[in-house]
Amino acid sequence: MYEYEIHQFRSAELIRRAEQDRLARRAVLGKRAARREAARRTAESDPHTGRPRRHRFVRTA
Repeated sequence: MYEYEIHQFRSAELIRRAEQDRLARRAVLGKRAARREAARRTAESDPHTGRPRRHRFVRTA
């Protein structure tokens, strides 16, 4: 009986830890999406972003 209780406790702990990991991952992805959206909004207001970026130095052969 004692082993069964330990198994139940361990199983519940693993489920809690997995839920915490999922929640943390969602928070990171949400922050990343918000940063990307903010960067996109500032890029839209900048009139020079439509041009391709030119390299400062010429490529060598």
